[in-house]
Amino acid sequence: MGLMDKVKAQATQLADKAQQAGQAGQAKLADFQAKRNADALLLELGGIVYSQKAGRAATGADARITELVGQIQAFEAEHGAVGVTSADAASDPAAAAGGVPTSSVPPTSSSTPAPAAPPPAASAGPIPQAQYGSGQS
Repeated sequence: MGLMDKVKAQATQLADKAQQAGQAGQAKLADFQAKRNADALLLELGGIVYSQKAGRAATGADARITELVGQIQAFEAEHGAVGVTSADAASDPAAAAGGVPTSSVPPTSSSTPAPAAPPPAASAGPIPQAQYGSGQS
């Protein structure tokens, strides 16, 4: 085997490795884009449900919820179950680590509504945001 044959063999091996790395990168990019799609679906679903609970639901909200749930179920059929991260995960280390959140919401009684809380002071800091995801990294 001559020197040129060895160089060609190494070049072929490097080309194969580069192609495999490219395919792995494409797969990871597709997974990331799918996760972003699932996040967008969950975010819209959460916003619509919130607006319903707040008494500000738009016309056709129930139909849109049904459509979104169907899209999320189709996503789960293709990519696996969608996981939802608690909004408390940012302030609760146990929840952020995948454990059970230590804070909980007390049960509400339907007979006596809770008094409305005053709006927070301007210096209260940022509002924690929920993170929704497909559970796939």
